[in-house]
Amino acid sequence: MAIITSVELNYLVFRYLHESGFTHTAFTLGYEASLNKMSIDGNLVPPGALVSFVQKGIQYLELEANLNDDNTDLDGDFSLLQPVELLTKDVAELRQLIRERREKIEKEREKEREKEREKEREREREKQERERERAERERDREQKERDKERERDKERGDVKIPASQVTILEGHGSEVFICAWNPTGSLLASGSGDSTARIWTIADGPSGVNAQSSAPRPLVLKHFRGKTNEKSKDVTTLDWNAEGTLLATGSYDGQARIWSKDGELKNTLNKHKGPIFSLKWNKKADLLLSGSVDKTAIVWDAKTGEVKQQFEYHEAPTLDVDWRNNMSFATCSTDNMIYVCKLGETKPVKKFAGHEDEVNAIKWDPTGNLLASCSDDYTAKIWSMKHEKCEIYTIKWSPSGPGTSNPNQQLVLASASFDATIRLWDVEQGIQLYSLTQHSEPVYSVAFSPNGEFLASGSFDKCLHIWSVKDGSLLKTYKGSGGIFEVCWNKEGDRVAACFSNNTVCVLDFRM
Repeated sequence: MAIITSVELNYLVFRYLHESGFTHTAFTLGYEASLNKMSIDGNLVPPGALVSFVQKGIQYLELEANLNDDNTDLDGDFSLLQPVELLTKDVAELRQLIRERREKIEKEREKEREKEREKEREREREKQERERERAERERDREQKERDKERERDKERGDVKIPASQVTILEGHGSEVFICAWNPTGSLLASGSGDSTARIWTIADGPSGVNAQSSAPRPLVLKHFRGKTNEKSKDVTTLDWNAEGTLLATGSYDGQARIWSKDGELKNTLNKHKGPIFSLKWNKKADLLLSGSVDKTAIVWDAKTGEVKQQFEYHEAPTLDVDWRNNMSFATCSTDNMIYVCKLGETKPVKKFAGHEDEVNAIKWDPTGNLLASCSDDYTAKIWSMKHEKCEIYTIKWSPSGPGTSNPNQQLVLASASFDATIRLWDVEQGIQLYSLTQHSEPVYSVAFSPNGEFLASGSFDKCLHIWSVKDGSLLKTYKGSGGIFEVCWNKEGDRVAACFSNNTVCVLDFRM
């Protein structure tokens, strides 16, 4: 083992004193220790040698104190000892000091860990409390909804129609978008996303679960060839002629088709270059009007299937069409415009501009003097052929007033909205008569009974409601299993049909 002599230590002290500026003290030590007689080469001793030597000794002692008895390192970092302790205590005492201090440090660390664990437990308790409060709020909300539903049931009283009194027509393989009663018989047509239309023969007698057990199977009008359905041929619109002998259907493939009431394909009308969204017969049933995504409307000769005239006024898809009389009609589009057109004319008879977004639907009043429109700009308007425009919310006209079979009754407008409300309006005074608020989801369809006394509404809350036009009261209600796209009355006004998003059509009786 290397050792250091007293002479060498004296030299290191001499150098330390000299380097530290203690010149006289260094001289005295050198003289008394006779350092000038030593054979030490001072050039080989680096500056600060004594301090470096002492530091390395202290580090060695500290290292030795931090070793186990078997000379392996203790777990964890070295515990720093004070220099005076390293100089005044032996290794065993130093090791005892280190153990005590490490135990103290570990206790302090354990206290900190316990504080962290307590904080974590507190956070978990707070989280559980928040979840409990959320669960309570959700239970309260659900209870309030149940209470509201019970209140609505109480208000409805005996108006709720039980499922046992409703006929469900099943067979479509996708959503049923549209339905229409035959104007002269007990036939009901429906159009679906499964690329078919169907003609159902509705049995006489009360509606119910087994009402159709003896009825013929529905006629399936396929808009595709082969065994697989083609999604591009979804049936988007359909309409019976006035005699109830022919059914016209419009499809996503851009073709219009004319069928007999027996399901025989009479004609296929090919001219449009995009999906057909609206299709209407005129009253004489000699002309068929169609509106398409290709921006045009076409008047067809119903007998020959020839194009009588194609109208190309819109700058965007045509969404709806409606006959004013046997020769003139209106069209609306996503270009925000409405055009009144006449067969044989090359320019629009009248233009209606005012909507600020897509115009979704249009409908003439029975006299053909007023046109109602509704738009994505959240407004509906009434346009007059005698004046530039007159605004009011609307969606359907009542079959009452001049020019109808109910001339002595008031002409009423019904508006249906995505805010789940229906409003009835006095046209002449431009005021709201009633606001019907029993629906809880967007209302997609309303229809007046043939005598104009009742209004049926269908909503995505799955409910079909029947209202009194006279006082706005709810008379009957039925809740199905899917959102309702369309409602319609039969010609007698004693049955209502509705088509649902769950691929079904339902028929229910109505008698007051």
